[in-house]
Amino acid sequence: MPSESAVDAALRVLRHRDRSTAEMRERLGGAGYARGELDETIDTLVRTGLLDDARFAALRARSLAERGAGDIRIRHELTRASIPPELVDDALESVEPEALRARSVVARRGPGARTARFLHGKGFSEEIVASIVAGGHLEA
Repeated sequence: MPSESAVDAALRVLRHRDRSTAEMRERLGGAGYARGELDETIDTLVRTGLLDDARFAALRARSLAERGAGDIRIRHELTRASIPPELVDDALESVEPEALRARSVVARRGPGARTARFLHGKGFSEEIVASIVAGGHLEA
């Protein structure tokens, strides 16, 4: 049995960054908290707004987009954090469109195969990558 309450442990974890409900559940479960205490803690955190999957998804999507990630990568990361599909969709709608993000990369790196490979590795869609190979003309 852990020495601190599940609420205290959760607050300590949330001090560093937002977490998804599933991540918090996994973290507390891995620390040995009993299912009842864990469920009660999660309910309390959600009810008080300290744990919010919609907010987590929007912030995470924005962070990834600002670091040059494409929609495929963002969707993957949010799904991996057990965010429900409708919240993933909402988060993707809240960030700059993928074509505009790709256009910024092309402006910095220039069009061509090398930039296409870079974008592909960052999780941009095949349509975006194909347009880069074709000369960098993207529709927003």
